[in-house]
Amino acid sequence: MQSLRILSVMKRPIIIPSTPSTPPSPQTTLHSKTTTFKSLSSKKPRNILTNPTPTTTTTEQEPIWIPLNLSRSELYLPLTFPTGQTFRWKQTGPTQYTGVVGRSHLVSLKQLDNGDVGYHFYCTRDNCDASDALLDFLNVGISLNEVWEGFKANDTRFAELAIHLRGARVLRQDPLECLVQFICSSNNNIKRITMMVDFISSLGNYLGDVGGFKFYEFPSLERLAMVSEQDLRAAGFGYRAKYIVGTVEALKSKPGGGTEWLAALRKVDLPEAIASLCSLPGVGPKVAACIALFSLDQHHAIPVDTHVWKIATRYLLPELAGTSLTPKLHNRVADAFVRTYGKYAGWAQTLLFIAELPSQKALLNSTEEKSPNPKKRKLGRITKVLKE
Repeated sequence: MQSLRILSVMKRPIIIPSTPSTPPSPQTTLHSKTTTFKSLSSKKPRNILTNPTPTTTTTEQEPIWIPLNLSRSELYLPLTFPTGQTFRWKQTGPTQYTGVVGRSHLVSLKQLDNGDVGYHFYCTRDNCDASDALLDFLNVGISLNEVWEGFKANDTRFAELAIHLRGARVLRQDPLECLVQFICSSNNNIKRITMMVDFISSLGNYLGDVGGFKFYEFPSLERLAMVSEQDLRAAGFGYRAKYIVGTVEALKSKPGGGTEWLAALRKVDLPEAIASLCSLPGVGPKVAACIALFSLDQHHAIPVDTHVWKIATRYLLPELAGTSLTPKLHNRVADAFVRTYGKYAGWAQTLLFIAELPSQKALLNSTEEKSPNPKKRKLGRITKVLKE
């Protein structure tokens, strides 16, 4: 059993209706059960560069998994979390991932044997807010099945691939969290990005630990402003240290507040959102597109890098095969995706990108080898197509 520190769990159901401007969602209800809990946080001030010491004993308890009523085709955790959308969530068990939603609600998600996803809250101060935050984070206002039906109608290659990559969902993250994570990601590798994001996260209030990982609220702008460039360089951030410090300063100077300024970018068109994000230190077109897609409801944003360029020239712009990606061609690649996949083009690009990840290719090959189903054995030919 996992070592868990528990504050509370949700006590009443909440239903998130479909968003009118998006395809209808599968109706999702969060059911809950009551658990006793102990306080774990300390309100004593601490050095922002050191982790707080837990003040309570560990409570050992097997999680009670409460179904989200989302099918495997609507959400498959191994194709959603370890794919570069977020670096704050940790794998804490077989097909189990743990993180924080709504800034302060510690939750685990697990793929259940029946294909559904179960959730278990360890730390939340507001039951109703926790319910809303989880469903908002999972973007359940958008029906993945309906979006993918549109993709498959426009692209036969996507139709073949989608059979084996069902449930790869785009998350709706907190904009400040997403911004800082993707500044850390620039010209970086997964291991180092994760270490940087873990360091930044540890500046927030401690929530608890699950599966050997410590979890924190993401620090506020005010807390981030207490960190100097020298502090971050000493922690191994390199040149990104000045970008994070500069971005925090720029956000704090925004009329009405930086978090509000970021949230307002959900209501503008994509070019304005990209231009606004690119005004921040350390944010270029690709990083801006990632932030727009994964946190700002800009569903047709296309983060263009060398991997996406290869996909585009292989399938969408074959006349450019063999040429090099230049800043001038970024818009042409994005336009090609939007022409093919429509207003959710960023979701299609995300799936095609996931299919190129070594970890996911290994998962696909494993599925092929184990399956007695002839249709699934076709997967080898499909993954071969991806490499050609």
